[in-house]
Amino acid sequence: MLRIFQLPEYSQQKVSSLSEIEKIKNSIWIDLQNPTAAEIKEVEEFYNITFPTRQQQEEIETSSRYLENSGIIKINSTFLNIIPQSGKLEENEISFIVTEKVLFSLRYFESKVISETVKKIKQFPAIFANPSKIFIAILEARVDFDADLIESVSKYIAEISRKINYNKNLDEEMILKINKCQELTMSLREALFDKQRVLSSLHRNEDLMVENENRLRIMIKDIGSLIEHINFNFTRLEYLQHSFIGLINIEQNKVIKIFTVAALIFMPPTLIASIYGMNFRVMPELEWVLGYPFALSLMTISSTVTIWLFKRKKWL
Repeated sequence: MLRIFQLPEYSQQKVSSLSEIEKIKNSIWIDLQNPTAAEIKEVEEFYNITFPTRQQQEEIETSSRYLENSGIIKINSTFLNIIPQSGKLEENEISFIVTEKVLFSLRYFESKVISETVKKIKQFPAIFANPSKIFIAILEARVDFDADLIESVSKYIAEISRKINYNKNLDEEMILKINKCQELTMSLREALFDKQRVLSSLHRNEDLMVENENRLRIMIKDIGSLIEHINFNFTRLEYLQHSFIGLINIEQNKVIKIFTVAALIFMPPTLIASIYGMNFRVMPELEWVLGYPFALSLMTISSTVTIWLFKRKKWL
């Protein structure tokens, strides 16, 4: 599907063939969402540009993420989306081509960031008079969305922290939640580093800097603060992980202590029973009328003395 936004009021049109594109004048933004190979080829030939393949979109080399050539800027960036059913982050690649007159975006997913940007530029069409400003607006919306994601992860981490502090029934589900938060935080950090590299490259572009210098500087500063917040979340997750493991060790030590004390309490009676279980000929107690009660009393006294000694030593 091709969506074309045209000046002066950013009216939106969906087209399906090259003949329809030729009829649209003053195009400023062409958004290709889940396009076919034929649609991509038509746009490339009509505007004399080249889109990256899906494999090239996923490459991590700096030269593949950002390229300037003859006044055309090509950018591949990672956009994160939350899957509603599982709450997991989904990484999607989007490609931008910024020319003097038209902005091109190529994606294979639904993007809330793109939708919010469309609403924004329709409300204030005079502010977004050229492709570079629209592109900067998309990046601003993306940074804001990443900030919301980081805030959600921080709240989730705080919830886990409260459960660890007040919940005595610790199980493996808690450590899995911590690992999930670590994976989410790592994905967010990688996405922010990706945008930081893009913005740093854009900051050196004099053509974009003329009208967007302040906005670029603010975004770079915002991303820096978000990365610091993510690093704090990493530190907090490591602390929670160590605390969780420490609490598990304490619980295990308590169980081992109970078994140890029980074994020591029953050790003297076991020794007495073993002695009277010996099959020797000369054992005077065998002839005693009260030999059995005597042995039981001796066992009880030995266990009681052991318990008293443990409590006196404050081992119980």
